[in-house]
Amino acid sequence: MSLLSVRNLSTWFPVYGGVLRRQTGEIKAVDGVSFDIEPGKTVGLVGESGSGKTTVGRTLLKLIPATSGEVLYEGRDILPLGESEFRPMRKDLQMIFQDPFGSLNPRMTIGAILAEPLEIHFPAMSKAERRERVAELLGLVGLPADAMGRYPHEFSGGQRQRIGIARALAVKPKFIVCDEPVSALDVSVQAQIVNLLQDLQEQLGVAYLFIAHDLAVVEHVSDHVVVMHRGKIVESAPAGEIYENPQHDYTKKLLSAVPKLAA
Repeated sequence: MSLLSVRNLSTWFPVYGGVLRRQTGEIKAVDGVSFDIEPGKTVGLVGESGSGKTTVGRTLLKLIPATSGEVLYEGRDILPLGESEFRPMRKDLQMIFQDPFGSLNPRMTIGAILAEPLEIHFPAMSKAERRERVAELLGLVGLPADAMGRYPHEFSGGQRQRIGIARALAVKPKFIVCDEPVSALDVSVQAQIVNLLQDLQEQLGVAYLFIAHDLAVVEHVSDHVVVMHRGKIVESAPAGEIYENPQHDYTKKLLSAVPKLAA
C-alpha cells in the first residue's frame, strides 16, 4: 500500500476585483493532481516557477486548504480532518523549506529550535532526553553537538539547511516534503545536501516528495518523476523513463535546459 496517495487534488485561490472587491475568478494553482508515494521512496515533482509544485507540497501538509480532492495517508483522507484530529499525524508528515535562514527563528538557539517539536509532540520526554535527542540529530546531519548553543546567523547556508533537515527529522517522520531544499544554496554545497538526504533516507526509511525546478538534481534523487505545468500533471513516469524517453513537449523543454558535459 502507498504511504501517501493524492487523488484529483485541486487548490484554487480566489481573485477579487471591482469597487466592491467581489470574486471575479480563481487561480487554479493546482488542478486535478494525482500521484502516489511509497514508503522509503522519493517522488520528484518538477516544473518551472508558477507551475503549482510548492502549492501541492503545502496542501499535502494542510498548510494551505485544498479546494477538492483527497490526500490519503496510510489509507485515511486527511483533508477533512480538524486540527485536533490531524495533530497526532503531523509528526509523521514534515517539511524542509527552501530558505534555510527564513525558516529558522533568529532569536532561538539551535538547541531550542530542535527541541521545540520534541516538546510539542513528546511532552513526556525529559529535558535531559531532549538534549540527548538534539545532539543525536546534529550528529545525523553532520554538525557538532556544541552547535546547539549557537544561533542561526552563525552558520553558513549549507549548515543552516542541515539544521532545517534535523528539525524535520526530530519527530521521526515517515514522509517529508522537500521544497526546493538546495535551490538557495551554492552549487558547491548542493551536492552535499542531496547526498545527505539520500543517506538519511537509506538509514531511516523516510519517504520524500522532492520539489525542484532543476531536472538534473531530481534525476539524481528520484525513483519516480512527476512533471507539472500550469497546475496540472503533464507527465508521470519512473525517473529512468522520463530522462531516456520523455513524452510531453514540456518535459522535453525542461530536459533541453539541463546542462550537459561536453564529450
